[in-house]
Amino acid sequence: MLPTILDLSSVRAAYADGLTPLQLVEEVIARCDAVDDPAIFISRASAEQLRMQAKDLMDRAPEPNSLALWGIPFAAKDNIDVAGLPTTAACPAYEYQPQKDATLIARLKAAGAIVIGKTNLDQFATGLNGTRSPFGAPRSVFDKDYVSGGSSSGSAVSVASGLASFALGTDTAGSGRVPAAFNNLVGIKPTPGLVPNTGVVPACRSVDVVTVFAATVGDGIAIRRVMDGFDADDPFSTEAQPATLPTTDLKVGVLVGAEREFYGNTSVEALYDAAIERAKSLGATIVPFDYVPFREAAELLYNGPWVAERLAAVKDFIKTHADAFDPAVRKIIEGASAYDAVDAFEGKYKLEALRQRAKAEWSKLDVLLLPTSPTTYTVEDMLADPIVKNSHFGRYTNFANLFGYAAIAIPAGFDDEGHLPAGVTLVGPAFSDDALAPFADQMHRALSAGMGKDRTATLPEAAKVYVPDDGMIEIVVVGAHLTGMPLNPELTSGGGKLVKSCRTAGDYRLYALPDTTPPKPGLIRDPSFDGAGLEVEVWKLPAAAFGQFVANIPAPLGIGKVTLDDGSTVSSFLCEAHALKDAQEITALGGWRAFIKNMA
Repeated sequence: MLPTILDLSSVRAAYADGLTPLQLVEEVIARCDAVDDPAIFISRASAEQLRMQAKDLMDRAPEPNSLALWGIPFAAKDNIDVAGLPTTAACPAYEYQPQKDATLIARLKAAGAIVIGKTNLDQFATGLNGTRSPFGAPRSVFDKDYVSGGSSSGSAVSVASGLASFALGTDTAGSGRVPAAFNNLVGIKPTPGLVPNTGVVPACRSVDVVTVFAATVGDGIAIRRVMDGFDADDPFSTEAQPATLPTTDLKVGVLVGAEREFYGNTSVEALYDAAIERAKSLGATIVPFDYVPFREAAELLYNGPWVAERLAAVKDFIKTHADAFDPAVRKIIEGASAYDAVDAFEGKYKLEALRQRAKAEWSKLDVLLLPTSPTTYTVEDMLADPIVKNSHFGRYTNFANLFGYAAIAIPAGFDDEGHLPAGVTLVGPAFSDDALAPFADQMHRALSAGMGKDRTATLPEAAKVYVPDDGMIEIVVVGAHLTGMPLNPELTSGGGKLVKSCRTAGDYRLYALPDTTPPKPGLIRDPSFDGAGLEVEVWKLPAAAFGQFVANIPAPLGIGKVTLDDGSTVSSFLCEAHALKDAQEITALGGWRAFIKNMA
């Protein structure tokens, strides 16, 4: 039996237990036929097309899970070319039959993925709400009165409804992030240029990005990696230059003061504050920052010459088919005629000036933690004020592609009534896509809000994103090697890095050893003792430095394994029992720092 949400781990486990791709597509067909939102898809793959894809996969790769995405069902936003299905960009008069797959679709199919259909969107990917389509407005999976978010509306709803394991969106202003927030999903927004756009109908070609909606961060990153790679046919494709982020003491920028704007939605504001506290509990340092240069850059996307780039994408078509446009989309695109070449250059100058101001903020930050959307609205409210209310959704998203950043949107929980979800987004420098993932995954797992419409689902361990192994070895220090203590330079001079401060499990005792210079503690385990644990630090050292460090440890101390309060075991200083004969037990003080303070 497949679960409600078709995350990668669950589907792979089902295949390992004997499910076949043919059986899976029959389940997908049944689910798509039964779903209660008729506006999710613009075109679905026929039952015969789905069965043929499954049969072809089993012929070319008969071993289950032998390809990266073996038998994984996915949907594609209908501005991305899929051979055999029409492309409309949510404009019937624009429809054409692509002769080949978009580059990224070809890569996904080669990895074994099965495309189930083309999803609805705000027409020509112009909007963040999901109501600007002649094919109807997909709705939030939690309340049909509310918008799904856009422009990648159908893509998010298809995953959150359990119809597809993942879906592709596109993101110019936030279209791969806002729908994730409104449907309790993860949205992976790559650095512009990382995933090729060949075969994608452009909105703003210079800043468009293809995105992934998935149940977990691990799923989304795995899928994005299949799509990655330079494509000479895309003039904006770039070779990745991976950026790193600290694995400890991550400096997380948060909103303060007047830049905290939630348009009266106190529930989303509270969820944002709760996300900040989760980041802090995971070891992050919270740093208030000035959002003004980011906000002013965001405003350029729809209130500056970049609107003219939307006109450039459809300039010939709109001349002859203006009446085929959604009224709000038409108003935005035709508004581009107010800008000229001088405006374009002046807009570029302003963006670069804002980039310099943003760099000043980055000098004190590693990542930004922002609300994905500060609020949400009903479909009725959105249709009554489509320009202004749509702009509210982009307050914290519009700047990211203009500045060339990477971002991962994650769920942030549900409002006070447990009714509607909200989300937060981690934003990092260009090509920090992989480096953002471990912390984003930790934030998601610390929430316990399920996946998509299944609020009770547990995030699978198999999808966990781990910090890359840097070849360093961890060691727990208890006394004179703690930060600020006399022997701490023995760690730092060897390239040591502080991982975290924590406590041991409760069955350890601490003693002050006699006749040691500088004063040193002795740590022992006593299985019969049930205490509160002792304050310690976890450090990591390069392998060579670790070896030298251990070789210099004097008797009666040595290296053994210590259990920490989270259940993990790490190498640590331990003391030989005979040395405790004349030692003073200091366990009750809770740690070495308290003992040293008492000595002063």
